[in-house]
Amino acid sequence: MHIGLGKKTRRAYGFDEIALVPGSKTVDMELCDISCSIGGIKFANPIIASAMDSVVDSHFAAEMGRLGGLGVLNLQGVQTRYDDLGHVYERIAGCDKDSFVEVMQELYKVPVQEELIEKRIKAIKKTGAVAAVSVTPNFAEKYGPIAVEAGCDILFVQSTVTGIEHKSALGTPNLNLHKFTKNIGIPVVVGNCVIYKTALELLETGVAGILVGVGPGAACTSRSVLGIGVPMATAIADCAQAREDFMAKHKGALRPAIIADGGMGVGGDICKAIACGADATMIGSPLARAKEAPGRGYHWGMATPSPVLPRGTRIRVGTTVSLEQIMNGPAAVDDGTQNLTGALKTSMATLGAETLAEMQECEVIIAPSILTEGKVYQNAQQLGMGRK
Repeated sequence: MHIGLGKKTRRAYGFDEIALVPGSKTVDMELCDISCSIGGIKFANPIIASAMDSVVDSHFAAEMGRLGGLGVLNLQGVQTRYDDLGHVYERIAGCDKDSFVEVMQELYKVPVQEELIEKRIKAIKKTGAVAAVSVTPNFAEKYGPIAVEAGCDILFVQSTVTGIEHKSALGTPNLNLHKFTKNIGIPVVVGNCVIYKTALELLETGVAGILVGVGPGAACTSRSVLGIGVPMATAIADCAQAREDFMAKHKGALRPAIIADGGMGVGGDICKAIACGADATMIGSPLARAKEAPGRGYHWGMATPSPVLPRGTRIRVGTTVSLEQIMNGPAAVDDGTQNLTGALKTSMATLGAETLAEMQECEVIIAPSILTEGKVYQNAQQLGMGRK
């Protein structure tokens, strides 16, 4: 394909353009196993709470652990900049839409306090939950060892786009992922990436998993500000193939996880992400609605506080029900935003898939009318799938 004489291209697909196809087999929902593994650590379900200050604090991470998932704490957010967080969240929730970027930039100017890294991680570990934290590549070697010393179990190294090579104008050294993953002593998950070649190169560094997705999050504006990104269905499928090729080359190696990161607002999106090849899913806005979420009904992107080029915004998601109800039900609404694990199990049962690996083998079709076909009344009345 070409978009013009001088530029080749290819078609990519998002969740709204595909559908999952049931076959000749169905199973009882009780037979569906939705457990997943990251770095040899097993979780009862494949749902990870994003490392966003509006979603995860120590209490929320503990609750995610109790419910069988994983919550990732942002080590460069407000949780490690302020001991008393009440007034911070009040300011963020209380400012108007014209001033919030300036407020964010001011609040995030306060430096990270290393003693708070230890405090937050130990608070999670005290509950018995798996402690996972996120850092940017340029601070991984500084904060990573502190996190490990405090008892961290999984380290996420995240940036908007993570590659295997970086050329610096200042001559500063790039993070050596091969060396870092070998020496840090705990599983390392890196991201984000969206293409096969980069995913394969990252997997060769010995990471326990990679995050897939650039710009699909509800509060992210990278696709508008930077013009970059690949729709999630295609990005996941490409990176999942890299994982398969990696495993074929390294027989007997611990299987690295492909983690779909962002762009999943309802249970059906999570189901589609798994079917496209993801082993787990990282979500933010659906969980920011929980009563336990610290954002007080608001959700904002990790790059919102950037002092030079904000690439995220603050959106109002409201506060609906408990985290347990969002994760495991029962659902009190009909739009797919609650009982996410129940949605996944029901979809698997309908597809005849007893494990996530079997769900990854189900048929996926291109279906641009899947969300609108026959839904005239729902859309007109803003009910069910037409709810705004």
